[in-house]
Amino acid sequence: MRSRILTGALLAIALSSSAHANDTSAELAAGGLVITKNDAIEMRSEDLFISQEAVRVTYGFLNTSGRDVTIRVAFPMPDIGGPYAFESDIAIPVESAPANILAFSTLADGKPVKTELEQKALADGVDRTAWLAANHVPLAVHLPSAAKAIEALSPAKRDEARKLGLIDDNDGPAWVLRSTYHWLQTFPAGKPVTIQHRYTPSVGATVGTMLGMGKDTDQDTVKKYCVDSSIQSAVARTVRNGEGPRYFERWIQYVLVTGGNWKKPIGDFRLTIDKGATGNLVSFCGDGVRKVGPTRFEIRKTNWRPEKDLSILFLIPFEQAR
Repeated sequence: MRSRILTGALLAIALSSSAHANDTSAELAAGGLVITKNDAIEMRSEDLFISQEAVRVTYGFLNTSGRDVTIRVAFPMPDIGGPYAFESDIAIPVESAPANILAFSTLADGKPVKTELEQKALADGVDRTAWLAANHVPLAVHLPSAAKAIEALSPAKRDEARKLGLIDDNDGPAWVLRSTYHWLQTFPAGKPVTIQHRYTPSVGATVGTMLGMGKDTDQDTVKKYCVDSSIQSAVARTVRNGEGPRYFERWIQYVLVTGGNWKKPIGDFRLTIDKGATGNLVSFCGDGVRKVGPTRFEIRKTNWRPEKDLSILFLIPFEQAR
């Protein structure tokens, strides 16, 4: 279901998960800012930094229409919830937050932006926000207060909630919470505007890896993250005494394709990925990757329009986790 305030612009950001081991936490895909389709605003530059601790993005915009333009800009949070969603671990950076689970913040020309919040509770694609509110059930499906409110419903109301798809067969909350921060931003004619935002990424993880166990193992991971032979060999060298590789995996998903909403392709794009400790390994798909520091890798593009999203694999030595 599309947001009323950003019809035609919101991404469908889905929960992505991996199943390498039982002890696995799934990551939530997030990305950058979204605006409605616009022929006045150009994204002259985008400087994107991603690490396991932080995502930072600086955009340079220019309104070339000859008149001031005010449009709505949004940052969609990842969807969370769904039937049986919390029977396995999900990496939620700020678990106590009813909405801002990624600790999102933003600046426009160096000044903090006051954002508005729209939240919807969807069950089977239908907006059931009003029903939950009328029955005093919090929308924050990931918080214990939502489950407690469901338990407090009368049997008749609980049956009604089940028929609406709001609770699953285990009487757990089953709706999807869709949260979007948004604000009105004015782009003066001919004047550059800089917008910066940052948040804490949702980082999925597992206790081990199947990489390095032989050429036929874990080919899905090899393909998804473009893992080259040198990384596979480095991991394989840690296999000894019949035990698996001494690395575990972490994953970040970043939604890049929002760049398609701007008037022209991104003029100057820079992606920097920091793998953290020098002993860590990192792999992701992209052309023209350069190592620019002991732990940093960079991609530069000009007049570029993203066509697919970014998946990043970090391989952490067991010793590094101690």
